Amino acid sequence: MKALNYLVAFVGGAAIGAACGLLMAPEKGSDLRDKIAEALRKRGIRLSTKEMSNLVDEIAEELQPEEA
Repeated sequence: MKALNYLVAFVGGAAIGAACGLLMAPEKGSDLRDKIAEALRKRGIRLSTKEMSNLVDEIAEELQPEEA
């Protein structure tokens, strides 16, 4: 059970890291959103344009450094 927790944490961290890397890549935002949407569709996850935009905005907010 403990090993499964480590595996889930690792996979989750890898997914978040990949998403952060994509969001910070020097690529046009609309192209990047299209690529993310296509990758999600291949995995059976369907998001509308508005839902995708909201997801990207939420991730971007979480990546913003906190001001003192």
